[in-house]
Amino acid sequence: MTALTVPVGQDRDLRPLPWRKMAWITWRQHRIALAGVAALLGGGAVYLLIMGLSIHHSYAALTACHPASSDACGNLVGNFLSTYWMGAQITSVLLQLVPVLIGAFVGAPVLARELETGTFRFIWTQGFGRARWAVAKLTLLAVAVTAAAGAFSVLYAWYIRPFLAAAVSQQSSLAGEIFDLKGIAFAAWTLAAFAIGALAGLLIRRVVPALAATLAVYAGMAFATTLFLRQHYLAPLVTNSPGGPPGNGNAALPVSQWYTGPNGKPVSQAVINHLLQGFNPTTTKVAPNAFQTNISPQQYLAQHGYTLWMSYQPASRFWPFQWIEGGWLLAISLILIAATIWLVRRRAA
Repeated sequence: MTALTVPVGQDRDLRPLPWRKMAWITWRQHRIALAGVAALLGGGAVYLLIMGLSIHHSYAALTACHPASSDACGNLVGNFLSTYWMGAQITSVLLQLVPVLIGAFVGAPVLARELETGTFRFIWTQGFGRARWAVAKLTLLAVAVTAAAGAFSVLYAWYIRPFLAAAVSQQSSLAGEIFDLKGIAFAAWTLAAFAIGALAGLLIRRVVPALAATLAVYAGMAFATTLFLRQHYLAPLVTNSPGGPPGNGNAALPVSQWYTGPNGKPVSQAVINHLLQGFNPTTTKVAPNAFQTNISPQQYLAQHGYTLWMSYQPASRFWPFQWIEGGWLLAISLILIAATIWLVRRRAA
């Protein structure tokens, strides 16, 4: 008899460990990884709280300015954006990395490390069993990272709110760098990244290659969703208004633009470029060193019978899009976790 085998007949005497003890063992094994998640999200939360208080204080002064169309209020808006908007953009881009980092450094090693070192064989002799071992690990960690991400997204939504208000509105809430971090999407993407990492770790059985595979798969799925899938969750609206989408145009998500000619049929960009070669507007002096054109290119094209059309997703669809994206991400995550547990039973030995 070796340390990694159980004599025939004795395995039936082993009693499965209670789920409570299995959860405690999982916590003991992965407390460093969970502490890393807490440090990552905690550090981000502290930054969002400190900067958010300053942003909201400045925004309160901006909204108290009346009339909003005055030069003084316009200067306040300009100062507000020049002070905070660039930092908010950088913060939003960096936070996009949080789900995939959790998936790579928590999800990928959760099974791969023990499969790589062979310690899983010893664990199975202690009353765990393959499926219970996988379920205990994946469930506890998945719930922990998803709940933490959900709480973090609430803080981010508060932090970014002034920039989405009509008085400032530099970005649409449907834009990729913001949409992924608000509502339920951030938690759903974090869960999906964890599930991808867990399955990659099981299939590859090496921590570092599984980590790289998680990064690659997640990046491909995130880019495809942002660039191609999300804008088609619902049929886009269409407008030919010179001012763009009705209401606050910056809050809408543009999908596509095209021109129609005098006959009402779409024309190519080459036709528009050729027509604009004759665009030679007159100018009016509005200041000692400033001139203003009397007609815009779009007005020039309209005079010749060409109309600009735009398809867009209105900002009012933010929550329907959140539920659609969160729903299919949850479905994929559950499928990946179920497949991981099934493969543990079939292939992990």
